[in-house]
Amino acid sequence: MMPKYPDNIVFNEYSERYDASKRSYPTNVGSQKFEPIKLDKSNSANANNYFDAKFNELRDSYQKLVEEYKWNKIIYESEFSFQPKIGEVYFLYQKENKSYWLSIISPKNWNKKYIGSFKLLTNGKWEQILDDER
Repeated sequence: MMPKYPDNIVFNEYSERYDASKRSYPTNVGSQKFEPIKLDKSNSANANNYFDAKFNELRDSYQKLVEEYKWNKIIYESEFSFQPKIGEVYFLYQKENKSYWLSIISPKNWNKKYIGSFKLLTNGKWEQILDDER
């Protein structure tokens, strides 16, 4: 039977050594007291707000990119019998058979099914021009 040591002595019965210096917690009466770490969780709310805002920004950017791709695909697959010039505004119309054609004629000048106005950019992309921007 092992002798009983006082509470202030840290003796490891398995290794049969005094190992107070190897402990990850205070073992002496005069040691610093245990206090739970107080976590400031307000930063997590700020981080969550940042990630939510960034996610919404990326989602909006993705939706805009998909929309631009859709319009560019429609325009490049549409019929037109002229060479579009960079920076000029052209008008997209839809035929009765649901196919599209691009024209230089404004929708004010005739009564065809008008889809939208587009401008050719220097990088070959078509940018949709809203009616109030013309």
